[in-house]
Amino acid sequence: MNETLRLLYDKFYTPLPMVESEREVETCHRQLIERLDKPERRLILRIIDAQNLMIEERSIDSFVCGFRLAWEMANELNHDKENRHPLPAEEAETDACSML
Repeated sequence: MNETLRLLYDKFYTPLPMVESEREVETCHRQLIERLDKPERRLILRIIDAQNLMIEERSIDSFVCGFRLAWEMANELNHDKENRHPLPAEEAETDACSML
């Protein structure tokens, strides 16, 4: 089921355009990398990769949770609709239709 939801996520999710923020991150990243030695650069890149992976996983998890919530709400609404008592106007319509 989770694989199906992930495929739906991939199909329907459109990332928000964040041009200004992305530009700022890139500028800060470039400045930081220029000041660090190679071992520190690798460490920073590992941190950034780990953060990006966490962000992606949280986004997918949020989509899956929202989808499941919507699915449960739809099921509950359908269940309530099936189990509710008809209103007097609906009973009159049913009786009139059965006479035909």
